[in-house]
Amino acid sequence: MGVLDKIEWIYPPRYGPEWGSGGIFGLKYHMGVLYYMLAFEATAHFVSSRYMSRYRFEKLGSKPVSGGDTYNAVDAVDGQIFFGGWVHAPAIYKGRAGGKGSSISFRNKYSHVHLYDVYDDQVELIWKEGMGHEEDWVGEVSEIIYDPVGDRLLLARADGMANLGIYQIDRAGGRYARLSDVPALKGSLFYDHACFDMIDKAIHSVVGVQCIDLVENKVKTLKFRDPYKISIDKGAIQYPVPGVAAQGYGRFMLFVRGGVFIGNPIDEEFEEVRFYRLFDFGRSGYSPRRTMAKSIGGGVLVGFNAYSEALIYPRDDFERELSRATNTIAGPSTLVYISPPTARIAAAFGARVTGFEIVDGRLLVAVNNMANTSRYDALPIDAGYRGFTVLDLGMLYSSPQIRFNVRGWQVGTDHFGGIPLAGYSEPKLVIRSSRDNRLTIYTYDLSLPPIDADQDRYSLKKGRNTIDLKGHGNSIVSFKLEDPDEKTLITIDLE
Repeated sequence: MGVLDKIEWIYPPRYGPEWGSGGIFGLKYHMGVLYYMLAFEATAHFVSSRYMSRYRFEKLGSKPVSGGDTYNAVDAVDGQIFFGGWVHAPAIYKGRAGGKGSSISFRNKYSHVHLYDVYDDQVELIWKEGMGHEEDWVGEVSEIIYDPVGDRLLLARADGMANLGIYQIDRAGGRYARLSDVPALKGSLFYDHACFDMIDKAIHSVVGVQCIDLVENKVKTLKFRDPYKISIDKGAIQYPVPGVAAQGYGRFMLFVRGGVFIGNPIDEEFEEVRFYRLFDFGRSGYSPRRTMAKSIGGGVLVGFNAYSEALIYPRDDFERELSRATNTIAGPSTLVYISPPTARIAAAFGARVTGFEIVDGRLLVAVNNMANTSRYDALPIDAGYRGFTVLDLGMLYSSPQIRFNVRGWQVGTDHFGGIPLAGYSEPKLVIRSSRDNRLTIYTYDLSLPPIDADQDRYSLKKGRNTIDLKGHGNSIVSFKLEDPDEKTLITIDLE
């Protein structure tokens, strides 16, 4: 039997106290072994043609356990798979404290890194850290990057209240040290550096890039300048919540809510970092959160999720607006293939794509139908149906029929969109406007070096307006309304 014949295809809701739903994370196929983490049940799976093993964090704490990993913290070298994240061991569900909403205890929450040996099918705990606090926790391990120069593991940590930044340990769990105290969630190797996002915890957004020089062990930082100057369509960069990172074409790519930063953060004289708008739907949860970006076929395949995070039980006016935004679904989740100057929608899915990997020449995709939810939205079970689907690699060059709906209150007069048109013969924009208005369409590619967007202006009449997008070719288009119209409905039809 092959690896794909042995995996379980659907995981229904099971016990795992946490927030909403986790998913299937990690997805690393290395030397004939497929590793993946099922969260929130905190179950690591190791599947090969010879065996199928499970690990429930017995080496970390007592049962019942929950958590595992929700950011895809994994890397592999030689015959070793290193996987990290966070685990409650044991998990404590505190229940409902009157009214709506409930919570869990964080007293037994640990950040962790484990080693799996491919040759002997054994798991070893090499590093853990906890805080022992009822409501706070130390930074989760959200990224693991193997440094081939220093033969060490670089750990990114931003989700937590203490011990945030970039850390190192060696392959045995020793040489623990902090390299940067700036919170970092995701990163990638880039030339002889490892580059990560820089997160401002006060606004939960990316403000720059920090890079570890693997030769000199120094930290270089780049803070992003005026967004109107670095944005290809000259629009604002709203809510750049951190997503995932990759490298390709001699550039570092940092995907965030609303688009992607691309350039050379270690030498801006060579090429500055610019922002390309992609799938920006204003006040929306649509983003490349809790998913993956991987080099496939020489390009980069990246996920954008429709319903990655949500707030269910708001407690004040700000949370009510956040709940409205995150629970308004703009369209399906997508896998997007980046091969500059082209970006192409390769596949469409439901609420979330939590990971993907090539196994036996096919693309194994992990999916979930429920979001990761907020602080007082805790449940004693994982609320989602998590599972797998398999696609042929020819999907990289397909363009599935797809529709996005955007509401006027979500975008106001800000730039939005960033929709790849590659492969579509009849793309169109339908605007149901409650008033006369004007619309600007910005047309651009993922050109390297970057080229600023072209502009076209259209008059809108009250009622239904249809704009043919065929004239924009295989480019990317973003939009801007001249006047706010909260009642308008904007539909982007790709067929």
